[in-house]
Amino acid sequence: MSKITFRLTFGSWGQRMLAATYLAGQVVVHLLRGKIYRRNTIEQMAIVGPQSLLIVLLTASFVGMVFTIQVARELVAFGTANMVGGMLALTLTRELGPVLTAVVVAGRVGSAFAAEIGTMKVTEQIDALYILKTDPVDYLVIPRVIACGVMMPILTLLCLVAAIVGGLVIAVNLYDIPRSIYIDSVHSFLTIWDLCSGLTKSVIFGVLIAVIGTSWGLTTTGGAKGVGKSTTTAVVTSLISIFIFNFFLSWGMFQGLGGAMKQGL
Repeated sequence: MSKITFRLTFGSWGQRMLAATYLAGQVVVHLLRGKIYRRNTIEQMAIVGPQSLLIVLLTASFVGMVFTIQVARELVAFGTANMVGGMLALTLTRELGPVLTAVVVAGRVGSAFAAEIGTMKVTEQIDALYILKTDPVDYLVIPRVIACGVMMPILTLLCLVAAIVGGLVIAVNLYDIPRSIYIDSVHSFLTIWDLCSGLTKSVIFGVLIAVIGTSWGLTTTGGAKGVGKSTTTAVVTSLISIFIFNFFLSWGMFQGLGGAMKQGL
Protein backbone atom coordinates (compact mmCIF):
# COMPACT_ATOMS: atom_id res chain seq x y z
CA MET A 1 0.00 0.00 0.00
CA SER A 2 2.86 2.37 0.75
CA LYS A 3 4.29 1.94 -2.78
CA ILE A 4 0.89 2.62 -4.31
CA THR A 5 0.45 5.71 -2.14
CA PHE A 6 3.92 6.95 -3.11
CA ARG A 7 3.19 6.49 -6.82
CA LEU A 8 -0.13 8.29 -6.53
CA THR A 9 1.44 11.14 -4.56
CA PHE A 10 4.42 11.52 -6.89
CA GLY A 11 2.17 11.25 -9.93
CA SER A 12 -0.10 13.99 -8.60
CA TRP A 13 2.92 16.18 -7.82
CA GLY A 14 4.31 15.61 -11.31
CA GLN A 15 1.01 16.58 -12.90
CA ARG A 16 0.90 19.77 -10.85
CA MET A 17 4.46 20.59 -11.86
CA LEU A 18 3.45 20.22 -15.50
CA ALA A 19 0.47 22.48 -14.80
CA ALA A 20 2.82 25.04 -13.23
CA THR A 21 5.10 24.89 -16.27
CA TYR A 22 2.11 25.43 -18.56
CA LEU A 23 0.96 28.31 -16.37
CA ALA A 24 4.41 29.90 -16.68
CA GLY A 25 4.03 29.79 -20.45
CA GLN A 26 0.60 31.37 -20.18
CA VAL A 27 2.06 34.14 -18.03
CA VAL A 28 4.61 34.97 -20.72
CA VAL A 29 1.95 35.04 -23.45
CA HIS A 30 -0.44 37.17 -21.40
CA LEU A 31 2.31 39.60 -20.43
CA LEU A 32 3.18 40.07 -24.10
CA ARG A 33 -0.45 41.03 -24.69
CA GLY A 34 0.02 43.78 -22.11
CA LYS A 35 -3.21 43.29 -20.20
CA ILE A 36 -2.41 44.08 -16.55
CA TYR A 37 -4.78 44.76 -13.67
CA ARG A 38 -2.86 47.62 -12.09
CA ARG A 39 -4.89 47.81 -8.89
CA ASN A 40 -4.42 44.13 -8.16
CA THR A 41 -0.73 44.41 -8.97
CA ILE A 42 -0.20 47.30 -6.56
CA GLU A 43 -2.06 45.46 -3.80
CA GLN A 44 0.10 42.37 -4.28
CA MET A 45 3.29 44.46 -4.34
CA ALA A 46 2.32 45.82 -0.92
CA ILE A 47 1.83 42.28 0.37
CA VAL A 48 5.10 40.96 -1.05
CA GLY A 49 7.24 44.01 -0.24
CA PRO A 50 6.42 46.23 2.76
CA GLN A 51 4.56 43.52 4.67
CA SER A 52 7.52 41.14 4.32
CA LEU A 53 10.21 43.72 5.04
CA LEU A 54 10.45 43.38 8.83
CA ILE A 55 10.92 39.63 8.87
CA VAL A 56 13.47 39.83 6.04
CA LEU A 57 15.51 42.50 7.84
CA LEU A 58 15.43 40.65 11.16
CA THR A 59 16.46 37.38 9.56
CA ALA A 60 19.23 39.00 7.53
CA SER A 61 20.63 40.92 10.49
CA PHE A 62 21.03 37.85 12.65
CA VAL A 63 22.40 35.76 9.78
CA GLY A 64 25.04 38.44 9.19
CA MET A 65 25.90 38.45 12.90
CA VAL A 66 26.16 34.67 13.11
CA PHE A 67 28.26 34.46 9.96
CA THR A 68 30.65 37.06 11.33
CA ILE A 69 30.95 35.22 14.65
CA GLN A 70 31.81 31.99 12.86
CA VAL A 71 34.24 33.48 10.34
CA ALA A 72 35.89 36.42 12.13
CA ARG A 73 37.40 34.31 14.89
CA GLU A 74 39.23 32.09 12.40
CA LEU A 75 40.36 34.93 10.16
CA VAL A 76 41.63 36.99 13.08
CA ALA A 77 43.60 33.97 14.29
CA PHE A 78 45.26 33.72 10.87
CA GLY A 79 45.95 37.45 10.72
CA THR A 80 43.51 38.14 7.88
CA ALA A 81 40.94 40.24 9.73
CA ASN A 82 40.87 42.60 6.76
CA MET A 83 38.90 39.94 4.83
CA VAL A 84 35.95 39.58 7.22
CA GLY A 85 33.69 42.21 5.67
CA GLY A 86 34.56 41.19 2.13
CA MET A 87 33.86 37.51 2.67
CA LEU A 88 30.54 38.27 4.32
CA ALA A 89 29.52 40.70 1.57
CA LEU A 90 30.57 38.31 -1.20
CA THR A 91 28.75 35.34 0.28
CA LEU A 92 25.62 37.36 0.95
CA THR A 93 25.52 39.03 -2.45
CA ARG A 94 26.10 35.91 -4.51
CA GLU A 95 24.25 33.28 -2.53
CA LEU A 96 22.87 33.88 0.95
CA GLY A 97 21.04 37.13 0.23
CA PRO A 98 18.89 35.99 -2.71
CA VAL A 99 18.30 32.50 -1.30
CA LEU A 100 17.55 33.70 2.22
CA THR A 101 15.09 36.31 0.99
CA ALA A 102 13.45 33.79 -1.32
CA VAL A 103 13.02 31.27 1.50
CA VAL A 104 11.35 33.89 3.71
CA VAL A 105 9.07 35.07 0.89
CA ALA A 106 8.21 31.51 -0.10
CA GLY A 107 7.17 30.70 3.44
CA ARG A 108 5.18 33.86 3.93
CA VAL A 109 3.90 34.92 0.51
CA GLY A 110 3.97 31.71 -1.53
CA SER A 111 1.87 29.93 1.06
CA ALA A 112 -0.59 32.83 1.12
CA PHE A 113 -0.94 32.69 -2.67
CA ALA A 114 -1.68 28.96 -2.62
CA ALA A 115 -4.11 29.22 0.30
CA GLU A 116 -6.00 32.23 -1.06
CA ILE A 117 -6.40 30.99 -4.61
CA GLY A 118 -6.99 27.42 -3.41
CA THR A 119 -9.87 28.65 -1.26
CA MET A 120 -11.26 30.52 -4.25
CA LYS A 121 -10.99 27.34 -6.30
CA VAL A 122 -12.83 25.04 -3.89
CA THR A 123 -15.53 27.66 -3.24
CA GLU A 124 -16.07 28.02 -7.02
CA GLN A 125 -15.01 31.67 -7.12
CA ILE A 126 -12.69 30.82 -10.02
CA ASP A 127 -15.69 29.55 -11.97
CA ALA A 128 -17.43 32.83 -11.21
CA LEU A 129 -14.56 34.70 -12.83
CA TYR A 130 -15.03 32.68 -16.02
CA ILE A 131 -18.76 33.49 -15.97
CA LEU A 132 -17.84 37.18 -15.71
CA LYS A 133 -15.52 36.68 -18.71
CA THR A 134 -12.44 37.40 -16.59
CA ASP A 135 -9.36 35.25 -17.16
CA PRO A 136 -7.94 34.05 -13.79
CA VAL A 137 -4.43 34.24 -15.26
CA ASP A 138 -4.84 37.94 -15.95
CA TYR A 139 -6.73 38.72 -12.76
CA LEU A 140 -5.01 36.50 -10.20
CA VAL A 141 -1.68 35.20 -11.53
CA ILE A 142 -0.12 38.08 -13.47
CA PRO A 143 -0.38 40.64 -10.62
CA ARG A 144 1.31 38.20 -8.22
CA VAL A 145 4.07 37.33 -10.66
CA ILE A 146 4.82 40.99 -11.33
CA ALA A 147 4.70 41.81 -7.63
CA CYS A 148 7.19 39.07 -6.73
CA GLY A 149 9.44 39.83 -9.68
CA VAL A 150 9.61 43.54 -8.81
CA MET A 151 9.74 43.40 -5.02
CA MET A 152 12.15 40.49 -4.58
CA PRO A 153 15.25 42.42 -5.81
CA ILE A 154 14.35 45.32 -3.50
CA LEU A 155 13.95 43.00 -0.54
CA THR A 156 17.20 41.25 -1.43
CA LEU A 157 19.09 44.55 -1.60
CA LEU A 158 17.75 45.59 1.82
CA CYS A 159 18.60 42.12 3.11
CA LEU A 160 22.21 42.58 2.01
CA VAL A 161 22.46 45.96 3.73
CA ALA A 162 20.95 44.63 6.96
CA ALA A 163 23.24 41.59 7.03
CA ILE A 164 26.39 43.61 6.33
CA VAL A 165 25.46 46.12 9.04
CA GLY A 166 24.79 43.26 11.45
CA GLY A 167 28.19 41.80 10.64
CA LEU A 168 29.79 45.21 11.13
CA VAL A 169 28.33 45.52 14.63
CA ILE A 170 29.77 42.14 15.65
CA ALA A 171 33.13 42.70 13.96
CA VAL A 172 33.67 46.08 15.63
CA ASN A 173 32.37 45.26 19.10
CA LEU A 174 33.46 41.65 19.59
CA TYR A 175 36.61 41.34 17.49
CA ASP A 176 37.92 44.93 17.57
CA ILE A 177 38.10 45.14 13.80
CA PRO A 178 38.19 48.82 12.80
CA ARG A 179 35.10 50.02 10.97
CA SER A 180 37.20 51.46 8.12
CA ILE A 181 38.95 48.12 7.51
CA TYR A 182 35.63 46.27 7.45
CA ILE A 183 34.09 48.72 4.97
CA ASP A 184 37.20 48.81 2.77
CA SER A 185 37.11 45.01 2.67
CA VAL A 186 33.51 45.10 1.45
CA HIS A 187 34.44 47.59 -1.27
CA SER A 188 37.48 45.65 -2.43
CA PHE A 189 35.71 42.29 -2.65
CA LEU A 190 32.41 43.26 -4.27
CA THR A 191 31.98 44.01 -7.94
CA ILE A 192 29.01 45.21 -9.97
CA TRP A 193 28.72 41.72 -11.43
CA ASP A 194 28.25 40.21 -7.96
CA LEU A 195 25.42 42.60 -7.20
CA CYS A 196 23.77 42.11 -10.59
CA SER A 197 23.99 38.34 -10.33
CA GLY A 198 22.35 38.35 -6.89
CA LEU A 199 19.53 40.61 -8.03
CA THR A 200 19.01 38.51 -11.17
CA LYS A 201 18.67 35.43 -9.00
CA SER A 202 16.14 37.19 -6.81
CA VAL A 203 13.94 38.07 -9.80
CA ILE A 204 13.94 34.45 -10.97
CA PHE A 205 13.21 33.16 -7.47
CA GLY A 206 10.35 35.63 -7.12
CA VAL A 207 8.75 34.46 -10.36
CA LEU A 208 9.18 30.83 -9.29
CA ILE A 209 7.46 31.48 -5.96
CA ALA A 210 4.53 33.28 -7.60
CA VAL A 211 4.01 30.73 -10.38
CA ILE A 212 4.20 27.72 -8.08
CA GLY A 213 2.00 29.29 -5.40
CA THR A 214 -0.71 30.36 -7.83
CA SER A 215 -0.55 27.13 -9.83
CA TRP A 216 -0.98 24.99 -6.74
CA GLY A 217 -3.90 27.18 -5.74
CA LEU A 218 -5.57 26.85 -9.13
CA THR A 219 -5.23 23.04 -9.08
CA THR A 220 -6.59 22.62 -5.54
CA THR A 221 -9.31 20.04 -4.98
CA GLY A 222 -10.88 18.42 -1.94
CA GLY A 223 -12.24 21.30 0.11
CA ALA A 224 -10.50 22.68 3.19
CA LYS A 225 -8.23 19.64 3.50
CA GLY A 226 -7.10 20.10 -0.09
CA VAL A 227 -6.31 23.77 0.58
CA GLY A 228 -4.06 22.76 3.47
CA LYS A 229 -2.25 20.17 1.36
CA SER A 230 -1.83 22.62 -1.52
CA THR A 231 -0.39 25.27 0.77
CA THR A 232 2.16 22.90 2.31
CA THR A 233 3.15 21.33 -0.99
CA ALA A 234 3.47 24.71 -2.69
CA VAL A 235 5.96 25.92 -0.07
CA VAL A 236 8.00 22.71 -0.21
CA THR A 237 8.03 22.76 -4.03
CA SER A 238 9.04 26.42 -4.05
CA LEU A 239 11.95 25.77 -1.71
CA ILE A 240 13.17 22.78 -3.71
CA SER A 241 12.88 24.77 -6.95
CA ILE A 242 14.81 27.69 -5.44
CA PHE A 243 17.70 25.45 -4.39
CA ILE A 244 17.81 23.65 -7.74
CA PHE A 245 17.66 26.84 -9.79
CA ASN A 246 20.25 28.43 -7.51
CA PHE A 247 22.70 25.66 -8.31
CA PHE A 248 22.33 26.02 -12.06
CA LEU A 249 22.36 29.83 -11.91
CA SER A 250 25.53 29.78 -9.80
CA TRP A 251 27.07 27.26 -12.16
CA GLY A 252 26.35 29.47 -15.15
CA MET A 253 27.27 32.78 -13.52
CA PHE A 254 30.40 31.92 -11.58
CA GLN A 255 31.98 28.85 -13.13
CA GLY A 256 35.54 29.80 -13.97
CA LEU A 257 35.21 33.30 -12.51
CA GLY A 258 37.32 34.47 -9.62
CA GLY A 259 39.59 37.18 -8.35
CA ALA A 260 37.69 38.53 -5.36
CA MET A 261 39.88 36.70 -2.84
CA LYS A 262 43.04 37.89 -4.57
CA GLN A 263 41.79 41.46 -4.53
CA GLY A 264 41.06 41.19 -0.83
CA LEU A 265 44.55 39.90 -0.16
